[in-house]
Order: sequence, then structure tokens, then C-alpha cells
Amino acid sequence: MDRAEQFEEQRAHLRAVAYRMLGSAAEAEDAVQETWLRLSRVDGEVDNLGGWLRTVLSRICLDMLRTRKARREEPLSELPEHGWAREDPETEAVLADSVGRALLVVLETLAPAERIAFVLHDLFAVPFDRIAPIVNRTPVAAKKLASRARQRLRGTPASPAGELARQRKVVEAFLAAARDGNLDTLLTLLAPDVVRRADPATVPPGVPAVQRGARAVAEGVLKFGRPARFAEVALVDGEIGAVVAPGGRLRLVLRFTFDGDRVTAYEIIASPARLARLDLATLSEPRRSADRPAGSPAAPPARPSASSR
Repeated sequence: MDRAEQFEEQRAHLRAVAYRMLGSAAEAEDAVQETWLRLSRVDGEVDNLGGWLRTVLSRICLDMLRTRKARREEPLSELPEHGWAREDPETEAVLADSVGRALLVVLETLAPAERIAFVLHDLFAVPFDRIAPIVNRTPVAAKKLASRARQRLRGTPASPAGELARQRKVVEAFLAAARDGNLDTLLTLLAPDVVRRADPATVPPGVPAVQRGARAVAEGVLKFGRPARFAEVALVDGEIGAVVAPGGRLRLVLRFTFDGDRVTAYEIIASPARLARLDLATLSEPRRSADRPAGSPAAPPARPSASSR
């Protein structure tokens, strides 16, 4: 088997690793292609080709993340919904099925080395002694990077677990009703005197930033149905909320106030300055990827242990 064929056997795994590191299908493909170019320039045989490729890819992704962090964030020059129609359905399927939008959003807040260490260890079962040279740390320091990332992803809940679980069901039902256009369900979830507040950029001209009353708010939610396809429940400042992240890029955050099993108020946040101040975390444990190098055994199931903390 020639080198190009060997690389093609590894491509799917490399793409999966790069996607989780970068959160962009296009950038992941660029990183994989650069990895191939570097391999093609190597003379002689490469021992442990899979490990060599993953190491080179990870270093490329680390450089890309550092470059991204160094760039200044560009201000939003258009309303968030203008970009939703351009999302690639295939990319969306990858986000929903294998990674999760909330995870990608929170990964974006990590330092580059933290993200690399977390993705390699927690999602692909790479031991810390192999991660250490990639991030230029000792194995102990690499473990600390992953631990910090893990804590950031989990956040700090501000309410008891039982209350969060009940509120999560309400928000999940709210988002499902928004996607399905189910007015009757929305009316059962909203308190009669519910209030909806929104950043001005999220509402069309002539629509008030504040709406009151269950029917008016519910009808407004139905107009939100399309972006609700890109929404996922998350912790927002320790409380149950939702992120709207087409392509894994944060566009909106929804904050809720509850009275029992009903929503008494919710807010749509779109201002980049306000979004940057929010403490976002995931509600589901990240799933270890099933993608692995060709010919390698499956990774063991993820479980809490001293070595992964």
C-alpha cells in the first residue's frame, strides 16, 4: 500500500479530530490537507503512521487556534438570521449527531492548549504522555490542562440538580414547540403574564423589544422557529438556558425565568459584548468519538477515573 492510500485510510479519523479541535468543517479539512502535504514531504518510512499524523495534525490545529485567538473579533455587521440560511445541512448533521452545538460553543472559550488536551484525551482517549509534547508541557501539566477544560465545560450550577432537571424539560419542550410551530404547546409552557425581552438587533423593524402576555409571546416564538433548529439547552450563568449556534458559532443566548413548570420571562441576547460576558457550560457529558485510525482498536468507554481528572 503506498503512502497516499495509507493516508486515505486515516482521513476520516483525522477529520473527526480536527473538527472537534477547530469547530469548523472547512478549517478541519484545511488542517487535514496540510497534514497530507507535510507527510508527502517526508523521506523514508514513518514509524507509527497513525500517531505521527495525529501529532502533526494536532500541532497544525494548535497553531490555527492560536492565530484565531490573536485576531480581533469582528463586530456583527448583519442580523444573526442573515447567516442561518447559508449553513450546510451536512455540517449541521455532524454538529447535532456527533458533537453538539453547546459543546462547540464552550470549547471556543478554552485556551488553545486546553482545547487540544481535552479533545485528544477525553474524546479520543489519547494518553497524556503523548499529548504532552504536542502542547509543549509535561504529562502532569497536560493533565491539568484537560482538567481545567473539563471544569469549564461543566460549569457551576446555581440551582439544585432536581430543579435544573425540571427546568431543562421545560426549555427542551419550548424549543421543540418552536421548531414544530406548535402554538398550543407553547401556551401551556408560558405563564399568562410572561414577558419576552430581546436585544434590538434580533427583532424586525417595528416589532417591540419587549412583548407581554402568553399569546403575543407565543406567536413571537413561532417566528423564532427557524433559528430554533440550531438551538440547544445549556447552562447560562449557572441556570438553564439555551444557545443558538448554527455551524457551532454562537449567535444568540436565551435566558429563562421559571415559576414551577412555566416560563414567566425569557430574554434573547445577541449583543457580542453581552454574549462575551456570559458564563456558558454544557449539560451533557461529551461523548467519546467512535472515529479512530484504520486498523486500531476501539477506544474504551469513557468513565471517571483519577487519570482523567
